[in-house]
Amino acid sequence: MTTHEGTFCLVLHSHLPWLPHHGTWPVGEEWLYQAWAHSYLPIAGLLRRFADEGRRDVLTLGVTPVLAAQLDDPYALRAVHEWLGTWQLRAQEAGTLWRGRERLADLAAAEYRAATSALEEFETRWRHGFSPLLRSLVDSDVIELLGGPLTHPFQPLLDERVRAFALRSGLADTALRVGRCPEGIWAPECGYAPGMERGYAAAGVRRFLVDGPSLRGDTASARTVGESDVVCFGRDLDVTYRVWSPKAGYPGHPAYRDFHTWAHEVGLKPARVTGKHVPPRHKEPYDPALAADTVRTHVKDFVDTVVARLRELRARTGRESLVVAAYDTELFGHWWHEGPVWLDGVLRALPEAGVRVTTLRGAIEAGHVGGPVQLPASSWGSGKDWRVWDGEQVADMVGANTELQRRLLALPVARGHRDVVADQAVVEAMLALSSDWAFMVTKDSAADYARRRAREHTERFDELAALHRAGDPAAAERAAASRARTGAFGRLDARDL
Repeated sequence: MTTHEGTFCLVLHSHLPWLPHHGTWPVGEEWLYQAWAHSYLPIAGLLRRFADEGRRDVLTLGVTPVLAAQLDDPYALRAVHEWLGTWQLRAQEAGTLWRGRERLADLAAAEYRAATSALEEFETRWRHGFSPLLRSLVDSDVIELLGGPLTHPFQPLLDERVRAFALRSGLADTALRVGRCPEGIWAPECGYAPGMERGYAAAGVRRFLVDGPSLRGDTASARTVGESDVVCFGRDLDVTYRVWSPKAGYPGHPAYRDFHTWAHEVGLKPARVTGKHVPPRHKEPYDPALAADTVRTHVKDFVDTVVARLRELRARTGRESLVVAAYDTELFGHWWHEGPVWLDGVLRALPEAGVRVTTLRGAIEAGHVGGPVQLPASSWGSGKDWRVWDGEQVADMVGANTELQRRLLALPVARGHRDVVADQAVVEAMLALSSDWAFMVTKDSAADYARRRAREHTERFDELAALHRAGDPAAAERAAASRARTGAFGRLDARDL
């Protein structure tokens, strides 16, 4: 029998709110296309290479239904293709402008090669959207796929009927796209309220993520929740924060590319971090060779961190233990330029260091399940409670969402046939309930945009609901206009409420 230092699970959570037709810069569609080009394309390429090598159970990948819908949307597919071509042209223009400035000229050439490669990848593998590619990764067992509620709502604040509808509809949407229903979910914002495991069990969900403090830091094994057979996994924050700490995480290293500094004349990022308190005009030019050396150092550091943690847990528990590190997919490539290369290095180096690398499903099969636990109300956000989504700064939004759900549940729906007006009204309500809007307000990140988006979707719901209730002949036309902007879920059926 092969012995291991222990088991490591990497979980990536891929999510953006619905963005097509809702603004462009600096949030809106630009946000989607940057994440698509710099995170989703390289991560999918990395996973495909692992699959071609015969690797199985490499990582657990969460893809929210609302993101999957965008990556399959015909308008978004055309627009990102144009964006990739524009990236190539911007790099070409930078080469002209920066001629004679050695490091910047080299950077422009590297950007041109990256844009050209991304275009080729998109045109050959993404022409029909993300779902065919994602299905191939699921079918090859290189990943375990996690689903989630339809539009990533903060579930503890939802009426139970709305919560159940959002989860059922989200799982059904994923099953439609990839051919099978996920058994696990990344609970939006890792939000949990006592008793939610019963709803998970009813929907066929067998496992979900919580943050480490929900388990009082005891994340060395998964745990069944309450009296159910549903299993929760906790993020190991000691390991996860090695990467994702705002104070000392890898992406803030001086050698890495600076996310916030732009050369606006060409729309490229030419600088390295240099220092946390160095203003943009004084930052050093990006040096790919220096960054590559730093990546190798950070791969080794992370592997050493995981091994040390597993040995510590084994000494404490007397048995082989589990470490779960979980991150937003968009961290790798979009926020942290060097992230995909680091990820490749870590996933190759950990098995060489004697660590079993697998999925959440694989961790259960390896026996990493402990006894039942009673989870507290919790999330991954500030304070590990609900304050980000239910705090004073967003009290008005919470109240508006409560009233919206009341009106949603009162929406009259004919039972005998699909009703396109009611269907689209429900889509608008679900988009209004996305957890992103409250998060962006509380964190003061494009707060005006977030408030406007929540308000617009609520107003569209109310308009469609009023027209529908009145039997107004204009209702179908207004629903079609709404669907042209937010036609995210053609399968959604209001009767399922």
